[in-house]
Amino acid sequence: MGFDEMDVDTIWKNGEFLDWEDATTHVLTHALHYGSGVFEGVRCYDTDRGPAVFRWEEHLDRLFDSAKMYDMDIEHSREEITEATLELLDRQDLESCYIRPIAYYGYDSLGVSPEGCPTDLVLAAWPWGAYLGEEALEDGVDVMVSSWRKHASSQVPTNVKTTGLYVNSMLAGEEARRNGYVEAIVLNKEGNVAEGPGENIFMVNDGEIYTTGPAQSILEGITRDTVITLAEERGYEVHDEAVISRGQLYTADELFFTGSAAEVTPIRSVDDTEIGAGTRGPVTEELQSAFFDLVERRTGDHDEWFTYL
Repeated sequence: MGFDEMDVDTIWKNGEFLDWEDATTHVLTHALHYGSGVFEGVRCYDTDRGPAVFRWEEHLDRLFDSAKMYDMDIEHSREEITEATLELLDRQDLESCYIRPIAYYGYDSLGVSPEGCPTDLVLAAWPWGAYLGEEALEDGVDVMVSSWRKHASSQVPTNVKTTGLYVNSMLAGEEARRNGYVEAIVLNKEGNVAEGPGENIFMVNDGEIYTTGPAQSILEGITRDTVITLAEERGYEVHDEAVISRGQLYTADELFFTGSAAEVTPIRSVDDTEIGAGTRGPVTEELQSAFFDLVERRTGDHDEWFTYL
């Protein structure tokens, strides 16, 4: 669904609310030419206790950490950004939605150095269902290992969420979709598993859970952290700095993606090789149910992770 088909009409930019169509930027904006922006993707859930933004504080932490890596000064305080976000949702009557904060070097000069360019900060929100399709949450997705490798942290930082680096994700994802798959898995420069284009990856073998860590050039996802916590609370042993070879993908009992957009999505095949029974596995189903019970507030756990409207 395109934005024109959504009932959204307001964007917050640099301290003021604008009509959606007026939230524009100059074609010579630094970030457009050099990818010099940082951003977050956050979910707001329509819970049993009212709309609530999930793990907002952790997303803000990462936004400011990412900006620091780019020597980018976000002039608005965390409190101002939070207040503006909640008002943005209220103005548009959004209860279940996706929130996109983005800070970027704006329009002033067009040298590679952003010196003199202002830092623009934008907040947008819109309804967004299951990222990989509603049926994917139950049936799982078919994926392929991409020919594109994930860049190493010695080349560009992988522990921050920056706009330009998502070209790597776009190439991998589009390669997969051109070949008839829903999503990709990206290997790192050593040929071991890194993550998905916009997701972290988990593997289940013999009742234990494995997920790749920062040394494998991943972005440490906030949903990744959530699922690790939920799994450990249920007694699972979680290896959160695992080295996973490509071959291990094909012989895994279960595989699944996590991400703010993807939530908890099973993987049913890799390169046309069926994973387990080719359906959502029991551990994946348990953790997926625990995740949705949590974010929809059917349980009272981790209330500190929620910012209520």
